[in-house]
Amino acid sequence: MYVVINGGGKVGEHLAGTLLRHKHDVAIIERDEKTIERLALDLPSRVLMIHGDGCDSAFQSDAGAGEADIFVATTGSDDTNLVSCEIASLVFSIPRIIARVSNPKNERIFRRIGIEAVSSTTIISRLIESEATEGAVHAVMSLTQGDLVITEVTIPRHIGVAAGVAKRAQLNREAEQPGCRVADIALPEGSLLVAVGRGEALEIVKGSTQLYPGDAVICVSKQGLEDAVRDALLALAF
Repeated sequence: MYVVINGGGKVGEHLAGTLLRHKHDVAIIERDEKTIERLALDLPSRVLMIHGDGCDSAFQSDAGAGEADIFVATTGSDDTNLVSCEIASLVFSIPRIIARVSNPKNERIFRRIGIEAVSSTTIISRLIESEATEGAVHAVMSLTQGDLVITEVTIPRHIGVAAGVAKRAQLNREAEQPGCRVADIALPEGSLLVAVGRGEALEIVKGSTQLYPGDAVICVSKQGLEDAVRDALLALAF
C-alpha cells in the first residue's frame, strides 16, 4: 500500500513510522524546511520527502499522489487539511482520503464532501494509524465469557469506487435509491451486523437496512472472523 501524508509534525511522523513497520510505502509532504531535515534524519531513507505545500497539486504529484492508495492530511490546520484532501480526491482520484480535524465542529463539513474525518487531541495518531493500516476494522470489545468479539467496521471507499463516492451516496439516499441491503451481504457464518452509524445517527440494523461507503457498522462475530467480515464488506458493490 502506498500512502501520501501531508504534514510532517508529530502525528504525521508517528503515522509514517507505523506504516513503515507494516511494510507500506510512504511519502511525506512538509512545507517547513527544518521539519523536513529532522524527518530525513529520524525516518528511513526509503521515505519520499517532499519539501513543499501539500495544498499545491504540483507537490502532491511529486509525492506520487497519482499512484497512492491513501492520502492522509495531518497538519494542525483544518483549512489546510480540507484543501489538500479536496485536491487529492478531485485531481488525483485517490481512493481513500483521511483527515485530522482539530475542531470537532468541522467534522461534518469534511464528511459531507466524502473525507473521512478524525477529531481527537489525544489519540489522533492511533486512530489514523488504525484507519490506514487495518482496513478500517477496529476492535470495540471482547466478550470474555465466550469467544465473541464486537468490532466496528468502516465500509471503505476502495479502489473500485470513484472519488467523491460519499457525495454520490448521499445524493442516492436523497433520491431514495438503494445502497447495499444488509440481507444481501454474504457474511461468514458466526457473524452478525447489529448497528450502523452514519454521521451523528446510530440505528439498529435490519435486513432491509441500506449500507453506503463510509458507514460505520457494529458487528458481533466469533473470534478470528474479523478479517472475513472485513473482506465481505470490501466486496460490496455500489
